[in-house]
Amino acid sequence: MSADDPKTLVSTDWLAAHLPDPDLRILDASWYLPAEGRDPRAEYDQAHIPGARFVDIDDVSDARSELPHMVPPVEKFISRMRALGVGDGHQVVVYDGAGLFSAARLWWLFKLMGKADVAVLDGGFPKWQAEGREVEDLPPVIRDRHITVQRQAHLIKDVTQVAAASKLGSPQIVDARSPARFQGEEEEPRPGLQAGHIPGSFNVHYRSLLNEDQTMKGTDALRAAFDEAGVDLARPVITSCGSGVTAAILSLALERIGHAQHSLYDGSWTEWGSFRDLKVATG
Repeated sequence: MSADDPKTLVSTDWLAAHLPDPDLRILDASWYLPAEGRDPRAEYDQAHIPGARFVDIDDVSDARSELPHMVPPVEKFISRMRALGVGDGHQVVVYDGAGLFSAARLWWLFKLMGKADVAVLDGGFPKWQAEGREVEDLPPVIRDRHITVQRQAHLIKDVTQVAAASKLGSPQIVDARSPARFQGEEEEPRPGLQAGHIPGSFNVHYRSLLNEDQTMKGTDALRAAFDEAGVDLARPVITSCGSGVTAAILSLALERIGHAQHSLYDGSWTEWGSFRDLKVATG
């Protein structure tokens, strides 16, 4: 796979060269944990890549669920994208203010909705700014665009399906949280959750897939990270994390290395860790 792939990951050079393209749509999907004290919308208003539109992943979610940023109904996704002027025939590039973090979640959501021409900006806004590239603080002119959606149900798993996978050992469950959280040695950032991991799951910390500048590692290094964790890349994978955000980084990495048989546990540990009747492993 080439370094620049408009269906998975593109470089800042690629994006700069394609900025004039009329069918390019750039989305700022920045989101941060509350403890970081950052306001992604305020940061977007102050400076963003020219033409970028801001997407609140908590808004493009299922408001009926008590769990954070769960997948929205198809109708809500369509409504939010049309309001952003994103539709059929567009090449979408998603970025965030952390480098490569929450942008992968929106990339995965587009993929779930059957939209393939979507890529994450490698290194995100920090890399764009560090290279001295153009930014602006003006909102873009948005024109409504029709969008069709075909939900890809095989890309998402619920708690019942994950419990079956945990019991039977297939598909493999791969957790993107830090080793300390995975092992149950560190308290969860959300109160009330048990500490530990889904029995039988593997741990590939999402940060192990990134370079120091928050760009994604090359395909050989990505394969090595999964191999070292004991993941069999010849078998299907369910990605998981704290709340379904960094699990999408694992999904993006799997897509980069050509592993198509992957899905994402949307409720992730926020759901699993809240159920006292579900088994939890530590160590």
